Amino acid sequence: MADDIILVDESDNQTGTGEKMEVHRQGLLHRAFSILIYNQKGETLLQRRAASKYHCPGLWTNTCCSHPRPGEELIFAAERRLKEEMGFTVPVKKIGLEFIYKIKVRELVEHEYDHVLEGRFDGEPILNPEEADAWKWVSLENLREDIKNNPQNYTPWFQLIIGQGSKEAGEKVKGLEKYEVRKSGRNIDFEKESP
Repeated sequence: MADDIILVDESDNQTGTGEKMEVHRQGLLHRAFSILIYNQKGETLLQRRAASKYHCPGLWTNTCCSHPRPGEELIFAAERRLKEEMGFTVPVKKIGLEFIYKIKVRELVEHEYDHVLEGRFDGEPILNPEEADAWKWVSLENLREDIKNNPQNYTPWFQLIIGQGSKEAGEKVKGLEKYEVRKSGRNIDFEKESP
């Protein structure tokens, strides 16, 4: 079913499936992905989550994030959701950063095994208003400074990603119950390396 997501163990092996909202109510560990899209200038594309979102409404975050459906490959799911949320499709790839985090958001719990992906795009997105209500390109330097000064304006998982999988990043995210970096193939540096 379209609203079912993949339950996993701490090694990202599938252990079952569950209805998305019920999984978040129970705080069950599930597979997720976060996409970072860069332009030629090395800036990353942010979206502001729509006010109608079930958690973290109105917060700035990475270009797109979601969950693969049961039986759906991670990259296919990511490219599908990028089109559904941001109105464009580009190839995405894993960057070698995977982490587990757990945090209460309103009456729900995000407990995700998150795969970080990246891609390249130089146009303007066409937002799905049910998903996002604003977008902007931002440099890593400006983004880090704003997250440091205004962390309440950003989603917790995005703060962890920008912290490059560091222990310090986990210590700074308010209300974080659990944070474990499972893979860290390279640091995230928006300024230097483009896909």
